[in-house]
Amino acid sequence: MSVPRSVVLERLAYTLAAPVLAVAPNLYPDSPVNQVVQLAGAAGIGGCYLAARSRDLGTGRKILRWSPLVAAAAIDTAAGYTTNFGPLGLDALLAAGWAAAYWAVAPFSRHTRRNHTPALAAPAPAPAPQPRPAALAPAPALPDDGADTLTRRVRGMWERAGNPGRTLIVTASPHPGTDHDLTLLLRAAEPGRPITGITEAAVAAAFAIEESDVKFAAVTRTTGRHGGPGWLEVHLTPDEAARRSSTPTPVEWWADRIGTTAGPIPGSQFVKKIRDGERKVTHYIGQVPDEAGEPRVNLHALAAVLKTKYDEGRLFVTIDGNQVLVSLWDSSPLAQVFPATRELLTPDADGRWVTGYLGNGQPARNRVYTDRGAAHGLFVAPSGGGKTQLMGLHIAADALFGSVVWLAAEAPDEKAAMLGEYTDRYGVGALYMIRLLRALDALMEIRGAMLWEDGRGHDWDPKQPGCPYRMLSAYLDEFLSAARNGDYGAEIMDLAETVSVKGRKYGIGLKVAGQSIFVQDGFTQLLCENLRENCIPVVLKVAPGKVTGMFKALGIPSENTPDPLPRSFSPAEAGRIERVMSGAPEPPVNSNTGGAGWIVEAKQPEVLRTLFMDFSEGLDDYFPDTIATLTDHEIRELQARDLWFDWTEPPRPGEFGPEPDDEDGGDDAPKKGGGKRRNGGKSAARRDTVTSPRQALEAIKNLSGV
Repeated sequence: MSVPRSVVLERLAYTLAAPVLAVAPNLYPDSPVNQVVQLAGAAGIGGCYLAARSRDLGTGRKILRWSPLVAAAAIDTAAGYTTNFGPLGLDALLAAGWAAAYWAVAPFSRHTRRNHTPALAAPAPAPAPQPRPAALAPAPALPDDGADTLTRRVRGMWERAGNPGRTLIVTASPHPGTDHDLTLLLRAAEPGRPITGITEAAVAAAFAIEESDVKFAAVTRTTGRHGGPGWLEVHLTPDEAARRSSTPTPVEWWADRIGTTAGPIPGSQFVKKIRDGERKVTHYIGQVPDEAGEPRVNLHALAAVLKTKYDEGRLFVTIDGNQVLVSLWDSSPLAQVFPATRELLTPDADGRWVTGYLGNGQPARNRVYTDRGAAHGLFVAPSGGGKTQLMGLHIAADALFGSVVWLAAEAPDEKAAMLGEYTDRYGVGALYMIRLLRALDALMEIRGAMLWEDGRGHDWDPKQPGCPYRMLSAYLDEFLSAARNGDYGAEIMDLAETVSVKGRKYGIGLKVAGQSIFVQDGFTQLLCENLRENCIPVVLKVAPGKVTGMFKALGIPSENTPDPLPRSFSPAEAGRIERVMSGAPEPPVNSNTGGAGWIVEAKQPEVLRTLFMDFSEGLDDYFPDTIATLTDHEIRELQARDLWFDWTEPPRPGEFGPEPDDEDGGDDAPKKGGGKRRNGGKSAARRDTVTSPRQALEAIKNLSGV
């Protein structure tokens, strides 16, 4: 066995020092060697004392290392008091014994040195046992308190897990109707210490359940029991979690799927569920705390939870304060047909009538007048979007209210012509439209001078008795096309702006229908604002790319801009994979979105489906038996201004300006529209105003004589 070199050298020192210890005190009592030995012994005593006082590991080893010096000093001192070498050579025997003893124990005094390499054949020394940290010391057990069998079994499982968080189980209460659900009452193992360091994971591991099945609850102080941070209530509900996952109650389903932090309506709580079997719709009502404000709704996530798609048109959300109504229809109400009836179209005492139904099933109402006077109208829809149907509903409502109705269309239209039969005046073309607007402009002046029964003049008010004239609604179909007319367009736009500003005060409502309200398409900002502020706009079937711009032009903030409507409200037919695999064509899409769109009464546009007016069956059932007309006084005044005649006639001489002289005739004659109106008003045509590329081109042609 190999011996470390340091041990060999130490043993050699003991062997050489032993004769010196025996000889020096006897032959040379005054030798400095004796003084050195005594000083070394004193140092050894000091070292042993300090080692004994230290609390570090290795105290015995340190005392053993200092002991040779102390023993050598003792032998040297004893040898100084003996004669010669003592009886029987005692001094020599003590020195030899000293050398032999420390020769033997030298390796044991060095075996824990740093960087010591043990012998090759020697086994590695076992690590010295370390004292157990105080934090891992076992918690004191509860005294025998006569606990029931269940509590004792649960305590055993708790102790086997190491008493998580240094806590003790006071009671274990089973939940009725379950096999494994428990409520544990814990307290800190040391009285007066708060419970810290316990986690759901540690509790779940102790009972072999999921971490999500563990819930902590604070313990309030009650009579006969302490509370506060030194106590904790733990609910273990694996059976309840399994039942909640498979057959949840409505409250649990809402909390787990909808009201969670990452859910479609975060922070919301279930209130109630209502099934309307007659209308085939299920309503869910939820609410958020008052301090949370309005509920935040993720419509696409909500549709996924309710196992539908947002673009199917079956899901609608209504927010009212801190409450939210979720309406899930069996089939999209926007795909249904709502027949128009005279009862729905007849305005009530407040001038409101039903124009269709919202996505949540509520009636969508428009109005024939407002608190500021006669209501204007703004209908926007692409070709085939249901614009003429919507205009027919409004014309019927105005007629049932007793209003005088005029209708001008830019181009011939079958449905518009049928509606014209139930109006006081109907015509086609930009010429007819400008004559109609000139008459409206003159009527504002005429009605402003008419006295009421009390002998005074008033702004029109349907609730004030004694009005000498009827309300008048003028409908302009495809208005933008007429406003782009090279001869009359500028004056048409100018007159429309004038009527939109002042007409309401004289009982004159301007109803404009078209495919756009964009300024870049020729619609002026002033006209758009005046119509929007004095009507309830209806927008039907707007292209997805124009939805944002359309509602921005209507003054709707970006956060309230609705999503585009789908191309169809019918659900997609199942079996597409099979059709792809077999090479079969896809079934045609049912384009049933005509008449669907938005009504903008408040800051939030609402999706609606307008009523259906069946033109194929005739329109008698929708309109009153008589057609309202202007008063005789109004007609005489218009005739006096040369504005009341057959508006379908060709332009009359001088109607749109002075006629050119004979010698100035021919191709170089100026266009119509450059003179003054017959009633002496301002210039009719604003030729310096260009609102579209087409008008710019016309202006260039006029200047160049092309």
